[in-house]
Amino acid sequence: MDPQPTAPAAAVIPRAAALAGAAAARPVAIWLFVCCALVFAMVVVGGVTRLSHSGLSITEWQPIVGALPPLNDGQWQEAFARYRQTPEYRQVNPGMQLAGFKGIFWWEYGHRLLGRVIGAAFLLPLLWFALRRRIARATAWKLAGIFALGGLQGAMGWYMVQSGLVDDPRVSPFRLTAHLALALVIFAAMLWVGMSLLAPQRPALASPAQLAARRFARAIVALVFVMALTGGFVAGIRAGFAYNTFPLMNGALVPPEIFMIEPWWKNFFWNMATVQFDHRLIAWALALLVPALWWRLRRTEGLPPRARTGALLLCALVAAQIALGIATLLLAVPLPLAAAHQAGAVLVFAAALNVAHALRQ
Repeated sequence: MDPQPTAPAAAVIPRAAALAGAAAARPVAIWLFVCCALVFAMVVVGGVTRLSHSGLSITEWQPIVGALPPLNDGQWQEAFARYRQTPEYRQVNPGMQLAGFKGIFWWEYGHRLLGRVIGAAFLLPLLWFALRRRIARATAWKLAGIFALGGLQGAMGWYMVQSGLVDDPRVSPFRLTAHLALALVIFAAMLWVGMSLLAPQRPALASPAQLAARRFARAIVALVFVMALTGGFVAGIRAGFAYNTFPLMNGALVPPEIFMIEPWWKNFFWNMATVQFDHRLIAWALALLVPALWWRLRRTEGLPPRARTGALLLCALVAAQIALGIATLLLAVPLPLAAAHQAGAVLVFAAALNVAHALRQ
């Protein structure tokens, strides 16, 4: 009979199996991180598309046929003729020539093409990993759910565009914010699964201080997500073009017209003063709470070093994001700064998720 492994050797076996499992999961995690980078690019390109007023240039949703742009002059004329029937052309761009139309068309086309690329970049490797049994069943179901969310995101994008093709040449701020929220949810889901594959070990947190730190980190994730949504409403009603002063809003800490619309709850969605004030208020809250989180993690014993390092990175990103937001506001929303500010929101969200993941239950 083979001898039983000694106690130290037996302790090594589970660790070796865990290391082997992590190595096998590494390619899957890297693939998910690449998809996260593509979604990040999608959010930035979407912001540029909105800021350049290009989002209404394509008036049809053709998931398959629409993958090809106009290939000859006749097709360009047809696309331009459809655009000339939209309220945006009649009210915003009357007299636009074909060359100008092509300029806005390519931004929207690139945005939609990137969405198709993300779908392929997610689905094809998913099928390959699944067929080769490189993904556990539970993880496969999570990834299938993420793919379904991606399909819903495409439909939500067209639902948003439709709102600007009727009477008012502006998309609904509610649909715009929902489109952004769904993109962030997809990004967060892929990032979380990828990090879980790379770091399957969960810290054993049991003390009241440790549990409080975990709740604090989760609250920061939620607050960053809400801040991004308020940014969606700022963009949707173009509130960034008003109150271009800081730290006061046209000389007032709280603008007197903050509740000028009746009933009062409509101010949170349609009043430029209220929408921008809410966005600023959450920025101030994060400026205080994120350093407090870092300090709490630094003072609490038994927490993973990754959580402390991640909190320090989060502090730096929040500071940079607030500086970008102030510069964007003071300069009346120049496109490069506004796009960088939207990109920064995703990076801050990713950093907050990283801290919460390091402290996950």
